[in-house]
Amino acid sequence: QVQLVESGGGLVQAGGSLRLSCAASGSIFSGNAMGWYRQAPGKQRELVAAVSSGGVINYADSVKGRFTISFNNAKNTMYLQMNSLKSEDTAVYYCHSFFRWSNYWGQGTQVTVSS
Repeated sequence: QVQLVESGGGLVQAGGSLRLSCAASGSIFSGNAMGWYRQAPGKQRELVAAVSSGGVINYADSVKGRFTISFNNAKNTMYLQMNSLKSEDTAVYYCHSFFRWSNYWGQGTQVTVSS
């Protein structure tokens, strides 16, 4: 059973930074599609940053130039570095992986940006 566990969320002032981590229970990131999504209250879950199985990275227009997705395969961990945070970045952030034809989601971590 694949498990994804996010950490690193919290309360930060506008303009600040946070780094989210997503630890996987096994080596599921390498060569598979994975990424970060977020869901704000009353809104649908949306893509923040993702990497295709072919290694192509895609960012939402709203976070380009501010957020960076990265990986440490030795630690089975995916990261999302978030800089220049805005109040509109407030949401629950989820990590995701598509592995062996199944979708896996973490439990989510809350990010709150105060203006």
